Amino acid sequence: MTTHVQTKFEETAALEDQFQLATYKKFPLAAERGEGVWLYASDGAKYLDLYGGHAVAATGHCHPVVVRAIREQAGQLLFYSNLVYSEVRARAAAKLVEIAPAPISKAFFCNSGTEANENAMRMARMATGRTRIITFTGSFHGRTADAISATALGKYRELGRPNVPDHLFAEFGSLDSVAALADESVAAIMLEPIQSMAGVRMLEPSFYQSLREICDQHGILLIFDEVQTGVGRTGDWFFAGSAAAHGVVPDIITLAKALGSGVPVGACLTTQAVASHIKENDLGTTYGGGMLAMAAVSATLEAIEADHMLENVKHIEAYLREQLAIILSLTCVRGRGLLLGLEFTDPIAAKVNKALLERHIITGTSSDPHVLRLLPPLCLKHEEVDLFIDTLKEVTSDK
Repeated sequence: MTTHVQTKFEETAALEDQFQLATYKKFPLAAERGEGVWLYASDGAKYLDLYGGHAVAATGHCHPVVVRAIREQAGQLLFYSNLVYSEVRARAAAKLVEIAPAPISKAFFCNSGTEANENAMRMARMATGRTRIITFTGSFHGRTADAISATALGKYRELGRPNVPDHLFAEFGSLDSVAALADESVAAIMLEPIQSMAGVRMLEPSFYQSLREICDQHGILLIFDEVQTGVGRTGDWFFAGSAAAHGVVPDIITLAKALGSGVPVGACLTTQAVASHIKENDLGTTYGGGMLAMAAVSATLEAIEADHMLENVKHIEAYLREQLAIILSLTCVRGRGLLLGLEFTDPIAAKVNKALLERHIITGTSSDPHVLRLLPPLCLKHEEVDLFIDTLKEVTSDK
């Protein structure tokens, strides 16, 4: 009789399953370390990470600039609240405002994307004296009360019941549906410039321009939820102000995901016009703007600049699109930069995702069963794209 001896992975999985509340359906691996676009599992296996842990690992896993900054800050001061001034916080805020499109001039730090969106809506209500928020079909803005009430994707809003009132939903891409809802009772229109979880849905630049005009006509604030598109993901620091947005700059931009290269941090960036309505104690957060997170923010931005990652994103996007043209089962490639949706003729995205994972390549699915998502680190190179393309050809040849 043979006795089964648990592997290191099985021990880890069993312990976590025993003591942690279930959330996502997990990949059959235990992540142990990472370097660049590579993730290493507890069994020694090496995975090409084209998902980046929900678009978080923008600078790559354990970028040396980020690691060094975190280590140095951890040895000086891990945390103190916003009750004190902080040089590391001041530098992070100044750098974020510097790279943001005008007239963005103020930053508010928090801990996550959903918290950033909650505070953005609160700021809009304070600035306008109104309560209603328009978001869009297919939207995902987070899982806390106001953010999940602003979400229209799938079952998420139902999970948040009872919902916060005064949320209205327009059809993504339909200006007529926006115009039908927009009036002097609306505080803000909030949208993801590219709807990632909905299947990487993106609109023509003219849509964002028309949306800006509707907002200005009715005194409505415009919020771009750039939790996924921000911090270089699309080849520009922000979708806001880019050619893809027809140069449109919203009144508030929300950020998280890649902002700290894995250290939890979120932010709202806004204009002086909005900030002038926010008084002391109107907003607050214990951990937001903590020193460790602020060191990670500054180091993340430094690493992206020093390694010319924005240019790399544009270059690799073009190369990916060129190479993906040979995959016959693809209908089109959606998105921009390194937020891409691969749309298959048939609803096989989940099968392709599973087959790629079995071959040690991590990708993401979406709410659209036809669309496979790529959210890799911004340091992705040609040879890694080639490996992905060769593997994708293999797994789609019999689908």
